[in-house]
Amino acid sequence: MSKKRNAIIASVAAVAVLGIGAAVVSNQAGSASENTIVVATEGTYAPFTFHDANNNLTGYDIEVFKAVAKEAGYNVKFKETTWDGIFDGLQAKRWDAIANEVTIRDDRQKLYDLTDPYTVSNYVAITRSDDTKVAKIEDISGLTAAQSATSSFSDLAKKYGAKIETVEGFTQAIALLQLKRVDVTLNDSLAAADYIAKNRDAGVKIAASFGDVSKQGFVFRKGSGLAAKFNAALKKLEDNGTIAAIGKKYFGKDVSK
Repeated sequence: MSKKRNAIIASVAAVAVLGIGAAVVSNQAGSASENTIVVATEGTYAPFTFHDANNNLTGYDIEVFKAVAKEAGYNVKFKETTWDGIFDGLQAKRWDAIANEVTIRDDRQKLYDLTDPYTVSNYVAITRSDDTKVAKIEDISGLTAAQSATSSFSDLAKKYGAKIETVEGFTQAIALLQLKRVDVTLNDSLAAADYIAKNRDAGVKIAASFGDVSKQGFVFRKGSGLAAKFNAALKKLEDNGTIAAIGKKYFGKDVSK
């Protein structure tokens, strides 16, 4: 065999080895990325998802999701977005999950896989402190409510006869309320109580509380199989007290039941 032919064979063999090596690296990278879940959250809805004094993303939902994901064997990467685009982004595969106090509803369960509840609360109507128009939820009929367009709170406000002023989230709703551009906003009792406790001079109050029990779960694309894995991990962390401890950190009590 000639030296030239030997050189050609050696070159082909080297290319083949490099190709195999590249394939192995590629497969390993793919496997690593499969263990990371990209999670959408608002980052502006305290105490569930917000930024602390050092601008770090934190909150009850953030800590619970991290704990459950770790127990289930996943790394987590959070991506902040607005509420009204959060479900569309999940369907478009811009992220794999949602951790943002999503109320478990029949219509959502038909479209997505939701976990068992990790938060249980109820609904409240928030008004300015000096406003006496609302004493019960039925009183919001004919009033203007600041709500995210696709939220359960918006649906409830419409159900009770309010006109909707669309906002991006709770913070903007409170701002419009303070500016007297709206009359009321409906929201979660835990979020409302936390905001008022931390902002005594905000000039808002809980005007009415109503008994619709609200249960929240994490959301995944339909058929992903992730909800079942997260449910198993969530159950384990509920049983060993981890979820209750996170609740006590943010609310002074277990809010998962």
